[in-house]
Amino acid sequence: MRSLPSIIHLDMDAFYASVEQAAKPSLRGKPVIVGGLGGRGVVATASYEARRFGVHSAMPMAQARRLCPNAAFLTGRFQAYRQVSELVMALLRELSPLVQPLSLDEAYVDLEAGPYGPVLTESEHGTGERLVLALVEDLRADIERRTGLTASVGAAGSKLMAKIASEQAKPDGLVLIEPGQERAVLGPMPVRALPGVGPATEQVLRRAGLNTVAELAEAGEAELVQLLGKAHGAGVHQMSLGLDDRPVVADQDAKSVSVEDTFEVDLADRDRVLREVEALALRCARRLRGAGRSGRTVVLKVRRFDFSTLTRSETLRGPTDDETVIVETARRLASQVDITGGVRLLGVGVAQLADYTQEDLFAQAVREEAEAEAAAAAPGAGVQEEPEAVEPETAVVRRWLPGQDVQHAEYGPGWVQGSGVGRVTVRFETPWSGPGRVRTFAVEDPALEPARPLPLREGWPVAPDDADADGEGAGEGEERE
Repeated sequence: MRSLPSIIHLDMDAFYASVEQAAKPSLRGKPVIVGGLGGRGVVATASYEARRFGVHSAMPMAQARRLCPNAAFLTGRFQAYRQVSELVMALLRELSPLVQPLSLDEAYVDLEAGPYGPVLTESEHGTGERLVLALVEDLRADIERRTGLTASVGAAGSKLMAKIASEQAKPDGLVLIEPGQERAVLGPMPVRALPGVGPATEQVLRRAGLNTVAELAEAGEAELVQLLGKAHGAGVHQMSLGLDDRPVVADQDAKSVSVEDTFEVDLADRDRVLREVEALALRCARRLRGAGRSGRTVVLKVRRFDFSTLTRSETLRGPTDDETVIVETARRLASQVDITGGVRLLGVGVAQLADYTQEDLFAQAVREEAEAEAAAAAPGAGVQEEPEAVEPETAVVRRWLPGQDVQHAEYGPGWVQGSGVGRVTVRFETPWSGPGRVRTFAVEDPALEPARPLPLREGWPVAPDDADADGEGAGEGEERE
């Protein structure tokens, strides 16, 4: 534990929704809800205007529509969110090399490890606290100037208390908790205020008559261990006393790469399940390759009609990022799962990540086998014939998602307000313009094309293409708030 509040926790306010409001002038000051828009979609985040109606993250989207029917309901634009996140994280790294991102919009920073560390550690207590406050206020001002977004920051002598402080600072605020005041601050709070105390743990504690953090501290470690188990009970007791010596760890390495989809109607057909697994495996492999990683273990996740969740995994002989290997392994795992009653969610992931790919005959054999099967299945395989005229394929109707960035040959950049019955409605505006005009086009209009997100400030470069530029995963993520 530190004697100076030199650990800060930064949390961007309603991040996804705030990025949408900054990017779309017509939505500023209005309720905005971002998430999965299908029948089983959930809210990723809601703007503060929408929260006044009771909307919150992880709420079913159908319920959010009932509570706030006049909100703008948008699919996630994760390329835009990453673009803003990278800028914010770069500002944090100017303060210290020890930045521990928890998500796109949240991070811990150890100020003592940065350029102001010597001054902080050598200053008198009051002077050190004033310097921390000045650094954080400058940081928040820089973020707002560069992005137009607000951030809430907590400063304390530990990660636990810095997180508690940032929650108290929301929205758009700064709270500093002086070392030595931990128990006074924590005592009146409900037990759910402590990290790791979820609904199940809360119910166990409530049945034992423990409702506040102060009551946890008074109960003692032995009673909490009896209620929650040795590791969890001891950890909760330490936190109830405000004790936390965890260091800020920079650039925590990802342990796995995965993608998943929830289906509006349960899948009961084996062939359909295998097709969906193949598509997920391809997306996962592209994401893995885009990150410059490979992995040894392929994991399949299946959530059945009764909400029970099964996982199956297979470990390969060496790390791979080969699409064919990942697809075939995922399909093999899926073929072993009982889908009686239907499947509502499928996911494919790769774990045991490495920074290299071990090329071996396994990947090559799988690829060659798949190519041989495809060749053998082709009509007239092995017979030399004159090529026949091929009928042109039926044009695929493009899908336009609410909130999606688009570019029109005549009207310029805009975003999709909605689509249906062969039409798409687009509002033409940019982050630095005023509210724009709305126009409607046929969904197959050749002058209308998907576009990359524009920067939130005019003159900044547009973000480069990446593995998710096509919107993969939209609606599946959940913002930490």
